Formats: sequence, C-alpha cells, structure tokens
Amino acid sequence: MIQHPFTFGSALICLSLCLPVKAYSTQNAALVRSSQAGASPVDVEQLYAAGETALRAGDLVRAEQNFRMVLARNPGLAGGYANLGVIAMRRHQWNQALTLLKHAERLAPTVAGVRLNIGLVYFRQNNFSAAIAPFASVLKDQPGSSQARYLLGLCYFFTQKPAEAVETLDPLWAEQSAQLSYLYVLGNAAGEASRKDVEQRALSRLVEIGGNSPEFHLFMGKAHLNREEYDQAISELKTAAEMNPSLPFVHFNLGLAYSHNEDYDHAKEEFLKDVALEPDVAFNYDQLGTVCMHRQQLGEAERNFRKALQLDSQLTTSRFGLAQIFDQQGKYGSALSELDTALKIDPNNNSLHYLRGRILLRLNRKWEAQAELNTATRLLQSQREKRQRELYGILPHPELTNIK
Repeated sequence: MIQHPFTFGSALICLSLCLPVKAYSTQNAALVRSSQAGASPVDVEQLYAAGETALRAGDLVRAEQNFRMVLARNPGLAGGYANLGVIAMRRHQWNQALTLLKHAERLAPTVAGVRLNIGLVYFRQNNFSAAIAPFASVLKDQPGSSQARYLLGLCYFFTQKPAEAVETLDPLWAEQSAQLSYLYVLGNAAGEASRKDVEQRALSRLVEIGGNSPEFHLFMGKAHLNREEYDQAISELKTAAEMNPSLPFVHFNLGLAYSHNEDYDHAKEEFLKDVALEPDVAFNYDQLGTVCMHRQQLGEAERNFRKALQLDSQLTTSRFGLAQIFDQQGKYGSALSELDTALKIDPNNNSLHYLRGRILLRLNRKWEAQAELNTATRLLQSQREKRQRELYGILPHPELTNIK
C-alpha cells in the first residue's frame, strides 16, 4: 500500500508519547499530584498508568474505563481528556474526539501533542483549512517536528496555497526525497507557485527513483488528472493498474479520469474495484453515486451517497447529490434539508446556492429564491477561474490522506 512517509497513526496514541519523555514525565507527575482533596495521588497515578498501558495495547474499553476513573478523581487533569480524545479518534468518533481534545487544550495550552491531535482530527475529516492553525502552532513550538511540518504542508497543498506548501515542505528534502508521495506533492505545489527550480528538482527526483514502478505511474497519472489531461491520465493509471491491480487508489483515480471523459461505465467498474480494496473510503461511494446519477440509476446513487455520508458526514458533494435526487423526485423538503446542511459546511459553494434557489422557485418562495440565485451568480463570477470547485470541489487526494 502507498503510505504517507510518516506514520500518521503515531500521533494517535496516549498523550505521553506525543511529548519528549522527560518533559512529559515532569508535567504529568505535577498534573496527577494536583488531584482533588480526598483522592489518593498514588491511586490516580496507578489508574493513569493502567489507562496508558491499555491504550498502547489497543484495549480501548479498559483504557476508557481507567481514564474516566482518573477524571472522576481529578476533573482538571488534561491528560485524561486528551487520552479519551485519542480513544475517540481510534474509534473514528471525530466530533467527540474534538470536544475532548479541546477541553484538554484549555487545561494544558502549552502541550503540543494535544494540538497535534486536534489537527489530525480535522485532517481526518478532510477539513484541511481548520487543521492549518493547530499544525502551525505545533511547528512553531517544535520546529524540528517533521510530522507537523509534513501535515501542515499537505494542508496548504489541499487548500490551494501552493507557495505556503513549498515553503513548508522543502525543508524536509534531506529526509524525505526518497518518498514518491512527498516528491509528487512538492513538485505539483512548486509548479503552481511558479517555483520552477523546486519543481524541476522534485520531478527529476521523482523520475529518478520512481523507475517503472506502479506507484510512479500512479503519481504521473494523478499529475495528468490535476492538469485535466484525461487521456494521458488514463494511460498512466491503466499501466499502474496492470502492473499492480491491488494498488490502493489506482482504480479510484482511474475512475475519476473516466468520469471526466464521461465514460461512466468504465468509471463505475473502477470505483467498484477500489471499494473492494478500500471499503472505508467515503470518496469511492461519493463518486459511485455521481456515476450512478449520470446513468439514471437513482436508487443506487442514493444508497452510495448515504454510504459516503455514513463514512464522512462533512462530504458536501454527497449531500448535493442527494439533493439533486430528491429534486428530481419532487421531495423538495428533503432536498432543502440536505442543501441547508451542506451550506453550513461550505457556505460559498455556488452550486448549492443555485440548486436551493431553483427548488425555492418551485415552491413559489420567490424572494428567497432570488436571493439564493443572486448569491450563486456572485460566487460563480468570483470563482470562475476555479472550475473544479464550481461543482465538485477540489479534486480529492485519498491516496495522500488515507490514515490507517
């Protein structure tokens, strides 16, 4: 499997491992000794240590029990909330994790490991804009944190801030220039930022070490896909798939290329192949839903959109797809509900406003409809150069963001 050059999961561990051991031991001991009157410090220490041991062993139930007992004795212990947040992250309970981690941050604002995990929660939710601040704060406090630097660079890349991405990622060259994913991101960001020197260095190195590997053809195909060169993308991605049919996300990207070429039959085949390899990736079901809509398979499209939202409730493209289906079926209330939820997540999406305006016109709510259509027109004019964002958002990069 193509992995990010860092083990993202290394931050999803008990708080003590997110800090230098010596620094944490001193702070942790002080926190534990601050237990409320009537609670034995030794008892709290033992419960905390037992929770850490269980968490490292993957026994989330026992770890949660221990940390909750710790907080019952000392509600002000930041580490208890932080580790409960990590447990929620392991369970993919992102909203609960964020609540717990932010509580821990309020109690221990100087602990970089808490902020790193907050950034990771946003990252796992594909909310890259929100992840920038916590990752940047960790890097400011710990300039040598390669993980925080790489994650921050990715967030800049995904939010179309190529100059910032290059500035953040280039210092990792000495330790990461043997990683194809790093070279791909750095090269593409440099190209968009008109940093030709960095682009040439990164892409030359990518060709040098990529050889004729399936991973190399995957990233070359992805590069063509980003430039909307769909025939070239299909050629590279097919080569990668022929060399390694089990390569994660090669079928996903090939499906995207076929979709852009309006070859929906082949696109569906490829997305289904990727589902077989990566059944928990929301983007696969989101794209399957879109393909099924083009094929007028509305029932199947709805099932896929709902599956995508089950995996990622923030995926506005799936909510937009459901709204389109409900609009066609005359279920205007359900369509508006999906659009309202999507607009809370992405209020500047002109397609959402436009569809909402059309539906309001059908309901004879003319003033509201006109306001929505005016908003859609204004947003479209201001974003016309960003064509991929107008309907489907930024091109997804699950091969770079999939955290195991």
